Amino acid sequence: MKKLLFAVGFFVSFAAFLPAQVRSAHYEVIVPDGVPDGAPEGGSSAGSVYSAEMELRFEAFNKVFCFNPALLSSPLRVRVFAGRQEYDSYVTSKLGSTRPGAVYLHYNNPANRELVILQGSAEAQTVVPHQAFVQFLRAFVPGAPAWIREGFAVYFTTLAFNRGKNALEYEENLSWLETVKKSALSPEAVLQADTGGVPANFQAYAWSLVSFFLAETGGVYYRSLTDAFMFLVPEAGPQDNSRAVYSRLTLFTPAATLTRDYNAYIASKKTFTELIDEGQKAYGAKNYTTAAELFRKAAALKPGHYAPPYYLGLLAYEDKKYAEAEGFYKTALEYGAEKALVQYARGVNAAVSGKKAEAVAFLEEASAADPARYKARADDLIKRLQ
Repeated sequence: MKKLLFAVGFFVSFAAFLPAQVRSAHYEVIVPDGVPDGAPEGGSSAGSVYSAEMELRFEAFNKVFCFNPALLSSPLRVRVFAGRQEYDSYVTSKLGSTRPGAVYLHYNNPANRELVILQGSAEAQTVVPHQAFVQFLRAFVPGAPAWIREGFAVYFTTLAFNRGKNALEYEENLSWLETVKKSALSPEAVLQADTGGVPANFQAYAWSLVSFFLAETGGVYYRSLTDAFMFLVPEAGPQDNSRAVYSRLTLFTPAATLTRDYNAYIASKKTFTELIDEGQKAYGAKNYTTAAELFRKAAALKPGHYAPPYYLGLLAYEDKKYAEAEGFYKTALEYGAEKALVQYARGVNAAVSGKKAEAVAFLEEASAADPARYKARADDLIKRLQ
């Protein structure tokens, strides 16, 4: 009887360490049981979270590519490790060295392919979206052109998963824009990298081409891009697929025209910092309409940044729209703007709109937050309000 109890106890203890496998429409997620995942759930619950994230990514990717999911011979596997040592050991056993955050392991046999993730690592936040796209693309077209693989992978890098909302949130990735602007490179060189050689800063230029094709420029180039996807052959290599896509893209659009439109598009693109700087200059020159347009564009690039709403608050104040200004200032404060700066602006705004009690409260908060910069000014305005 004791032997039987021991055997059962051993079985239960061993089972507690078996990985949980969660299957969904397109994925199989393997997560160690009891994984601390930034939330109380572990095992199958944590696997369900990863499964939900990957399914959302699959949907987002396939809205562009429109591949037939029925062509998948097996689910896309995702293996999650909770510890860095276990992750490094596993990846090193496959590649000879480890990779930061996550890596997609590709094999000729689809059953052996998998995306391996180091859970909770800082690198995984940006590497997982990148590698998840590579896994998706190569599941359908293993030999896709390099510019499609790398360009879209960079494009989707900022497609972040919000666990609280169970939704993906996209912020345009402009980290490579400055690099692209610094040196001219023809789209042709990027489109034919598989046959003509990979140019320097290839990822940057590949991303810029993807951004150009996906931009709302009358839909002409987007249509050309999606039409070209139909010429991708799963059994073909990168060189043949690259030739096929390039031939389709230039069938109705001469290479010179494509280059002209691409260069114009890149010249028109501005980073968040450029938009804020130009908006500040327009504001200083009292060109308020232009300033508002620039700050709104900046807000679209980084919806959670405090700078655009703060400056839009200043513009609303100049336009005597005090309630609107207060709304912008409050938003800026919620997004992390400097308290003293915003509270002083709110105090001035409230004072002009006749809300003396609110004005005094805001000004006192500004003074307390940064006495060196705001105490004298706040005290002076408070005296005038009394």
